[in-house]
Amino acid sequence: MTIAPYGSWKSPITSDLIVKEMIGLSQPRLDGENIYWIEMRPSERGRQVIVRRSADGATTDINPAEFNARTRVHEYGGGDYVVHDGVVCFSNFADQQLYRQTAGSAPERITTECGDDRLRYADAVVDDARNRLICVREDHRQADREAQNTIAAISLDGDAESVLIAGNDFYSSPRVSPDGSRLAWLSWNHPNMPWDGCELWTGEVAADGSIQNHKLIAGGARESIFQPEWSPDGVLYFVSDRTGWWNIYRVATGGVECLHEISAEFALPQWVFGLSTYGFASAEIIVCAFVEKGIWKLGTIDTRTRQLDRVETPFTEISFVQAALGRALFRAASPSEPLSIIEMDLTSRETNVLRRVTRIDIDSNYISEPQPVEFPTENGLTAHGFYYAPRNREFAGPANEKPLLLVKSHGGPTSATIAALLLTIQYWTSRGIAVLDVNYGGSTGYGREYRERLNGNWGIVDVDDCVNGAKFLAARGDADANRSMIDGGSAGGYTTLCALTLRDYFKAGASYFGVSDLEALEKDTHKFESRYSNSLIGPYPERRDLYVERSPINFTDRLSCAVIFFQGLEDKVVPPNQAEMMVDALRKKGLPVAYVAFEGEQHGFRRAENIKRSLDGELYFYSRVFGFDLAEPVEPVLIENL
Repeated sequence: MTIAPYGSWKSPITSDLIVKEMIGLSQPRLDGENIYWIEMRPSERGRQVIVRRSADGATTDINPAEFNARTRVHEYGGGDYVVHDGVVCFSNFADQQLYRQTAGSAPERITTECGDDRLRYADAVVDDARNRLICVREDHRQADREAQNTIAAISLDGDAESVLIAGNDFYSSPRVSPDGSRLAWLSWNHPNMPWDGCELWTGEVAADGSIQNHKLIAGGARESIFQPEWSPDGVLYFVSDRTGWWNIYRVATGGVECLHEISAEFALPQWVFGLSTYGFASAEIIVCAFVEKGIWKLGTIDTRTRQLDRVETPFTEISFVQAALGRALFRAASPSEPLSIIEMDLTSRETNVLRRVTRIDIDSNYISEPQPVEFPTENGLTAHGFYYAPRNREFAGPANEKPLLLVKSHGGPTSATIAALLLTIQYWTSRGIAVLDVNYGGSTGYGREYRERLNGNWGIVDVDDCVNGAKFLAARGDADANRSMIDGGSAGGYTTLCALTLRDYFKAGASYFGVSDLEALEKDTHKFESRYSNSLIGPYPERRDLYVERSPINFTDRLSCAVIFFQGLEDKVVPPNQAEMMVDALRKKGLPVAYVAFEGEQHGFRRAENIKRSLDGELYFYSRVFGFDLAEPVEPVLIENL
């Protein structure tokens, strides 16, 4: 074993290897004997491809190369396609129209009202009895007002389009009952986000297809509802956090009842459409995923006895749960296995890996497994995260040296990091850099009380938890307090910039499309998040003082360390001027700064060459700032004032 400075270890986990072999996987679906999912392919400039796996194991790309199955509703998308009896309907990214495709045929457009991306569609379900789709529609045709969201019906023959439900700011999750007689859906209004509070409604489907006799089932301004679903025998189930934890409920005679009460979460924040944590194997058996202290588990619930049976698996991350008689389908990962599409036999509990996000098999001696950590933070509270120690079978650090530490702050901010094999983390640890992935106060997976720690305190609680996590690891000897870095994307980029500007602990950082000016963001962002800051900071403009106090751009005089910025030039969520204002301020102050902008990228990088460039660019930046040599050369970035 070679003794070498931390950060300088030679690693087989290169950026080329990651982007060449890596894809994104999401939205698995069951359709009879066939299985479908979406692959996001960086090698095809981030195109999303619907893939079908037939019963004999053969896989086929469904949408042709000129089609990208991705919607822009809420800008974040999700719920990009639906499949029923072999017919696939999907939203095409270029024009945002819905297309219908049958086996062996070309896609046919079925939306006709507008024909361009001013009308967008997502989260569709098939209303088989009426040969139509019911979906969320987002209307951008009137430039002088906010986009209008509705639930709409689209004829599968392409000859009719109509609005079924309107009047609220947002909608999601339209679901048709098995007999076609009822529709369930979620709605919410500004300033709420769906995890703050939303409402579950049902209505009767009239003879003309309209929705009559609307009835409020559950939810409100302080109750979050997730994933309404009809059981095969026509009972409406849903997830609610009315007790402080997202648990599964159902509509029963005389009211609503909890299926199984537990201090765990059966839901995710609805940043995208099409999420699911449970599915029906039958009217009597629900297959479900739930999270306890950041670790996801699998289980089944007997709807008659209401008992939860935990299913032992190696997985620590489980999502997109689907089920049918005798089998379940989901996306999962473990500390030693990457995200994969998994099929499970519910009788034998045996699993079959259908597709992994990477075909790379890496020696386990290069893999650092996540260690859950709890650490003290402000006000006598405890925060959470996952610690990854440096690991490389060929190298060890000098006895008198502690590892550099990279703290990661996830986006959202109401989101969560996962305890799974992520090559973008192993990229660092295999080079001798420790990583702390923080689930700061405000993260989901720890109950509503933990999630609401961030209310009114964005830029404070998240920053304190990142700083205190780094201090905790330094105090126990796992990191060098004088060589700590922080990075994050989007809201995580904001946390990063706040930590570098409003605290004095980290010595360098990287902001990926991060917010630097809260007031500018408030004036220039999209509808979905346009009132989000009301709960995170305060109402604007009434509390403009808070927006000024917590904007890093206003306190560049306090900066005393190096920062690198990565930005997509077509980002509509966090526009490029947010990064460019900060870069200009650092440049004028004479601090080391680098700015890497990508043409054609939006909020989050999808193209292989840009993912590679950002990984290597961040590593190069730290090597120059902290003065360690890289084992292999990477493409340099221009660093000003260094």
